[in-house]
Amino acid sequence: MDSRASGFTWAALLLAAVATVGIGAYGVRLARTTSDFLVASRSVGARWNAAAISGEYLSAASFLGVAGLIAKYGADALWYPVGFTAGYLGLLLFVAAPLRRSGAYTVPDFAEFRLGSVRLRRLAALVVVLVCGVYLIPQFQGAGLTLRILLGVPDWVGAIAVGAIVIGTVAGGGMRSITFVQAFQYWLKLTAIAIPALVLAAHFLRGAHAPEPLPAEWLAPGGGLGGAHPLFQVYSLMVATFLGTMGLPHVLVRFYTNPDGRAARTTASTVIGLVGLFYLFPILLGVFARLYVPARQLGDASDAAVLLLPGSVLDGLPGELLGALVAAGAIAAFLSTSSGLLVSLAGVIGTDMLPGRIRDFRLAALVSGAVPLGLSLTVASLDLSRTVGLAFAVAASTLCPLLVLGIWWRRLTAAGAAAGLVAGGLVSGGATVVSVTGGVSERLAGGWLEAVLSYPAAVSVPLAFTVMIAVSRMTRGQTVPEVARIFVRLHAPERLGLGADREPGQRAR
Repeated sequence: MDSRASGFTWAALLLAAVATVGIGAYGVRLARTTSDFLVASRSVGARWNAAAISGEYLSAASFLGVAGLIAKYGADALWYPVGFTAGYLGLLLFVAAPLRRSGAYTVPDFAEFRLGSVRLRRLAALVVVLVCGVYLIPQFQGAGLTLRILLGVPDWVGAIAVGAIVIGTVAGGGMRSITFVQAFQYWLKLTAIAIPALVLAAHFLRGAHAPEPLPAEWLAPGGGLGGAHPLFQVYSLMVATFLGTMGLPHVLVRFYTNPDGRAARTTASTVIGLVGLFYLFPILLGVFARLYVPARQLGDASDAAVLLLPGSVLDGLPGELLGALVAAGAIAAFLSTSSGLLVSLAGVIGTDMLPGRIRDFRLAALVSGAVPLGLSLTVASLDLSRTVGLAFAVAASTLCPLLVLGIWWRRLTAAGAAAGLVAGGLVSGGATVVSVTGGVSERLAGGWLEAVLSYPAAVSVPLAFTVMIAVSRMTRGQTVPEVARIFVRLHAPERLGLGADREPGQRAR
């Protein structure tokens, strides 16, 4: 990269970082109570919250990874954006409003409210830590990759820079602070990916740069995502992305910030529109990357496709400016998602493992940000969407069945929920650990074990639901006596006044 292009990129990255810090500092001024730090005092409107959710949900995997995997694998990779978007439909239909009506502050808080078990609450807290930790690692790795490609600095520089900004913002103002940041970052990311996509589309339609023809095997579905058993890969990916959204702690905690269940439903439906609009553009960029970016430049790092694309197509100032805009969007993707994940982690650790005061939240934010940051510098780096797909698989195998059955099945027991969390968590979490630590050896390549370890959801999700239901039936005598009252609170309209929100630190029951 020449010095002028590097200067534009530096300026774009600095502007995105300064804007994030400045908006976060404004939010810090408004964060005074524990409720501000955990759920922004439940005062975030539906549209503002939808933009904030979209900002944190559209992570590095969405901004860089989706386009990269489409460029690399073709039609089958389209299931990533389809699944990421469709997951919100399930969240809207089955989880958003009842979860908000529960009055809980965290997913473990909901588990205790619904099933009356402190032990289950602690187990759910461990699962939240696992899901958020797995999701945080690729955000920091992606930041390192981005700055290395754009500026030529070592990977650890980008990871530590993003980690420092995120930890400082979250520790300073919690949910109140990052709500403003994430809403701004959604529109920044949409601008940063839409303008390059539209410019390159116009360039393509004018025929100014003749591309190579697309190979037939890339266009046709059924080839999978590398490796053997492609049909299993695709179905497992669909299960993980469709159901994983319902179990993502950093997404779920956002619905606690709505004033009521109706606002939560409006938020979820608005998010579907915002997220669906965004994903139109990574798909376009993935196709253009396949057309214009030489395969030797991509190598195994498919996440670099979006970063390399503007300079591969447009010469001179236009390519440099588009590249700088993409860089700003990429850094916003890392910052926004990492902030949401860290708030969820700090909220669970601060309220379930510490006394729940503001200083406990801040201490939890420092620790729970530093540990994944350290791990991101040591574990294997996969394609961003691949790693995030593993996090979705863990969420779909643990918190999703807990919430869906807890909200809609009266006979769920604490023993059944715990057994399902353990079964689904061990299979999906074990597969994730093996994958991110590089434990899939060449001896397993091409076999079923490698396929399950790389895409575990098709096995772990049915297992978790089956175990929860079976153990609950075997322990039906442990059903919570107040289950009828709890279900009325979860499903009855707020205007009936059947429930009231609690302050942080109060027990769920």
